[in-house]
Amino acid sequence: MTANEACRLIRYSGWASRKVLTAALQLTMEQLETPNGISHGSIAGTLAHIYLADRVWQERITFSNKPLVWDASLADAEAAWPEIQKAWEAWADALTDGDLERPIQYKSIAGNQGENTAGEIVTHVVNHATLHRGQVVGMIRQLDVQPPATDFIYYLRELAQ
Repeated sequence: MTANEACRLIRYSGWASRKVLTAALQLTMEQLETPNGISHGSIAGTLAHIYLADRVWQERITFSNKPLVWDASLADAEAAWPEIQKAWEAWADALTDGDLERPIQYKSIAGNQGENTAGEIVTHVVNHATLHRGQVVGMIRQLDVQPPATDFIYYLRELAQ
């Protein structure tokens, strides 16, 4: 992966998450919070999980030294996700190819030491969000509501307009 590719993927992931969040916020609170046995229990729970992971990994990769909070609500995601995405994009804009090989040390949720390269973390964050956005899209479809198209190709088409 190059720095340019990492930047593009970070921007795509933020774009796709905004699309899904915007669509979800058109639903009723009952639709958002109804337990459905998929992923993190509900549409709201799954979106909050995506946001939380984006935030935790962004803080790890930028050595923000903020205390890591392992809980979030959909309201937290709606309010703070844009700032987290801006921080990811600012970080990605400054990347060099060599930065992607830099090892990042962190503590896992369980408190264990971990280490991955910045490139591996970018790949994980984008894949993680894609997995869970797909689950949210499926949950929205089960409500007979048309979800947004979030495939990478749609992102590229929107950029080209």
